[in-house]
Amino acid sequence: MSGYALLWENTGVSLMKKLIEGACQLGIELSTRQVKQFELYYQKLVEWNKQVNLTAIIDYQEAQVKHFLDSISVISVLTREEINKADFSIIDVGTGAGFPGLPLKILLGEPRIVLVDSTAKKVAFLQYITQELELGGVEIVRGRAEEIAHLPLYRQQFDLVVSRAVAKLSALVELALPFCRLGGKFVAQKKGDVGQEMRKATGAIETMGGKLNQAKRIELKGLDDERYLVVVDKIYFTPGKYPRRSGIPMRRPIQEVSKDVA
Repeated sequence: MSGYALLWENTGVSLMKKLIEGACQLGIELSTRQVKQFELYYQKLVEWNKQVNLTAIIDYQEAQVKHFLDSISVISVLTREEINKADFSIIDVGTGAGFPGLPLKILLGEPRIVLVDSTAKKVAFLQYITQELELGGVEIVRGRAEEIAHLPLYRQQFDLVVSRAVAKLSALVELALPFCRLGGKFVAQKKGDVGQEMRKATGAIETMGGKLNQAKRIELKGLDDERYLVVVDKIYFTPGKYPRRSGIPMRRPIQEVSKDVA
């Protein structure tokens, strides 16, 4: 009997139905515990959102799809070997209310995960919800990616770097790829026509030691707009001067400046 069927039998309540159905489309069967964790995550998100601006999406049905399902769709570009790797590690850059990092942690369980955000109130929520969900192996770091990526503890240490709705790809790769170890990958969650954005990011990707792998379209019920997972492989070390100082990658993406800018 599936986790969903057990949950129905034990509670008589259809919790997170859209998430469960969407996960099935991805080939994922959520356990009873995972469904309950996602339900608690939603309830606490809405509760905190009354005082702290965490998200504009608070509708129960919409949150299941656009927060949780969208987040776990990242696994569709991971190999079985990566997922099962004993020391597999993930960092979520600009995580906000925990997306996509925490849903991936709920789903995968074992990997070490680091959540990075610069906003104190969002970090407070992340600390709270991680405890409420009883998730171990989660580290929450407050600060800017431009600074944290230069620290030895985090620089080029992660198998998977993820980021959702943070910046244009040309700026985002400078913030994200320095965290990625050789042989790892960066996955940017994007909406709309990403073709031009990827073309503009070519120089930045190469400069950061990356190689564009693919832009995988995510087609799931409830995700009506075009959503893509842009996957960049890390094939060379990132030069030590990158990322540049705080704010510069966003204001002056690499393709718009000369290569000798520090």
